[in-house]
Amino acid sequence: MYIHDLVTNADGLITAGQIQAVMSRKMLRTHVRSGDLVRVCHGVYALSPPDVVGTLRALDLMVGRQMVACLGTAAHLHGFDTERSPRVHVLDPGVRVRPTAGVMVHQRVGAALSKVDERLATAPAWTAVEVACSLRRPRALATLDAALHVGACTTPELEMAAREQTGRRGIVHVRELLPHADCRAESPMESEARLVFIDHGLPTPQLQYEIVDQCGDLWRVDFAWPEHMVVAEYDSMEWHANPKIWKRDRLKVERLKDCGWTTVPMVVDDVRLHARPLVNRIERLLA
Repeated sequence: MYIHDLVTNADGLITAGQIQAVMSRKMLRTHVRSGDLVRVCHGVYALSPPDVVGTLRALDLMVGRQMVACLGTAAHLHGFDTERSPRVHVLDPGVRVRPTAGVMVHQRVGAALSKVDERLATAPAWTAVEVACSLRRPRALATLDAALHVGACTTPELEMAAREQTGRRGIVHVRELLPHADCRAESPMESEARLVFIDHGLPTPQLQYEIVDQCGDLWRVDFAWPEHMVVAEYDSMEWHANPKIWKRDRLKVERLKDCGWTTVPMVVDDVRLHARPLVNRIERLLA
């Protein structure tokens, strides 16, 4: 209980120096071995593994200054982290910080910065472009879409950030994707599916299209080709696991069918492994 109160009074994070002011190093090691304390980074401890913000605070304590988040960690702070990397990414603080399995330090001279809840991070547009450069094309588009969807930045800001990062590995495919980035995409897999449509030359669908059925109920679909009365819907793992969602979507399909719409369901394997058959089916319906 004593160690619990000690850490709680230190706002959830405590340094080795603070602990050793009231107990020996041997006792500190005993608490770590027993699981009473978790070593977050060199010389900083917590009662349990902290979240991203807590880890950044621990790094602040370790180096004696505020760390600047970048890449996926900055994307997390800005609200558009589609990849959920377990690593915390920070800019080089100017003092020696050894990379670990959980922390990666980067050199980014000239990176635009902004504040998120008093925490410095690379600016949203810069972050989105930098993250997208490190990803495969489908996930890169998902990141660009997500940054626009949450309102973290605008398309012109993304274009400017891409110009600022000229020469970076992956920037060419990011520039090619920017004209297709769309704030209406609501999930990474919707972005991946849309890129399949683009790459295979399908007519551009309407995103988040709204349809009123014969009962007067309003339904929104992921993709729609209204002139052909065809919609495509991505079914996530949550769709399969949640009976309530499954029943609602079955009702949705039937209501749209009554109105003359044909629904094409998609799952992750359709998008990633069987894109050609998926496209062929939609092409036949559009023809």
